[in-house]
Amino acid sequence: MNILLIGCGKMGGAMLRQWASNDNNHFTVADPAARDLPKGVKHVSKMAELNAAEFDVMLIAIKPQMIADVLPDYAFSLKPDGCIVSIAAGCGIDTIVGIAGEKAIIRVMPNLAAMVGLGVSGLYANNKCTEQQKADVTVLIAETGTCIQLSSEDEIDRLTAISGSGPGYIFEVMRSYMAAAKSMGFDDETARTLVMDTIAGTVETARQSPDTLEELRNSVTSKNGTTQAGLEELMRDHKLEALFRNTVQAAYSRAIELK
Repeated sequence: MNILLIGCGKMGGAMLRQWASNDNNHFTVADPAARDLPKGVKHVSKMAELNAAEFDVMLIAIKPQMIADVLPDYAFSLKPDGCIVSIAAGCGIDTIVGIAGEKAIIRVMPNLAAMVGLGVSGLYANNKCTEQQKADVTVLIAETGTCIQLSSEDEIDRLTAISGSGPGYIFEVMRSYMAAAKSMGFDDETARTLVMDTIAGTVETARQSPDTLEELRNSVTSKNGTTQAGLEELMRDHKLEALFRNTVQAAYSRAIELK
């Protein structure tokens, strides 16, 4: 596919680095501030450097508040049977239709781990998209990690609250865990290693095990042992579960407000 990437900031740039190694697609970046692009990626600073009906996919990777000003300038370069893909959080399909007209449009919600090929992305396509377009974009997004096809745009907002914003929650959990390790007398470097490697090893154990998370938790919890003592405090009055429910609900409510 011939793909125009509008904007090449942190997320767009991270995903482009994963895509650039695949020779099946050809990328052009439209971003006057773009620097150090992967080899083989074409760069333009303005629309005058593009040809009409040139791209199969126009991928929007700019801030939502910029779309109304920027997208119309590049619309002419999308092929008549082309597809618009947006990774702009909080910008609904109806908003894009209002700017670009009735076209095949796919919303994708990626997360930060796309920059290391371990992202989790949700994908929703409007009814103008063909099965081939959905398949092609799914394959493209899957090159940055896991790609989940969704059946409604509301699922994009719900997924945003779980995996889109999720790295922020996990970084804060890790920061708090590290602070606890330091309160036990470990220095910064040791606390970071203990926390990060414990989390990474635990996640990989869960991935490879057929057991449920509850079963795995119980398997390392000896009666009246140290883990039980810690878990009793962590799980007291179900406060942790309630905190996470409230966290994702707040993020979901904000995602709806932004549309």
